[in-house]
Amino acid sequence: MGYKPRLANAIMTVLIAYLVNLGIPRAGEIARATAISKYENIPFEKAFGTIVAERIADVIMLLFIIGLAFFVQADLLKEYFFKDSPSGTIQSIILISVLIGVVLLLYQFIKKSKNPFFIKVRDFVNGLILGAISIFKMKKKWKFIFHTIFIWLMYVLMFYVVSFALPETTHLPFEAIIVGFVVGGLSMALTNGGLGTYPVFVASALILYNIEDNPARAFGWIMWTAQTLMVLLFGGLSFLILPIYNRNKA
Repeated sequence: MGYKPRLANAIMTVLIAYLVNLGIPRAGEIARATAISKYENIPFEKAFGTIVAERIADVIMLLFIIGLAFFVQADLLKEYFFKDSPSGTIQSIILISVLIGVVLLLYQFIKKSKNPFFIKVRDFVNGLILGAISIFKMKKKWKFIFHTIFIWLMYVLMFYVVSFALPETTHLPFEAIIVGFVVGGLSMALTNGGLGTYPVFVASALILYNIEDNPARAFGWIMWTAQTLMVLLFGGLSFLILPIYNRNKA
């Protein structure tokens, strides 16, 4: 859009957004847009629009990783749905057919419904599609896409390296890392920063891979504590430094 915010301001406003989100979910995006607008003279609506584009990309990436989690667990799902007995196979085929039918009927219902709730659902999905298309109209779209993928790769690797913190989780398979990452990410969406839920969700995923309850919970608590302390420390410092840094620049 022609604006060139200073790198320090860009970084500190992101850290402030993470910190605010710990207290009030999604308020961090508004705080970030407000701060960057104030210190870089960028109109609020334009700053907030770029954040919306980021969030759309994040949703797409999260859905991709969820799909990857299902893909790497294909054998487990096949074993669950298609039992060895012919009757089990027939029942599973009927169940899957019914589920597909229900999904198609629900899609048609939402598409034509005048109910305010379903209109919001429809508008949300349409917004995601339009937002995703708009990403490919950016002047530097390939840089944006590359950095989005890179950021999410770092998220997954952050989860992976912590597995070396405990002997019991050192040899976790790839699918366990992906599934644990997905359920941990979903728990973050349910509560403020995954407070109380993140360790439980992650532990429940690791237990499926024959990790005992105590080390599984310990892994979840290490992950959550490290992330939360990092946000509190760097977010708090950014709150203090941001106005000082910009006063000196002025």
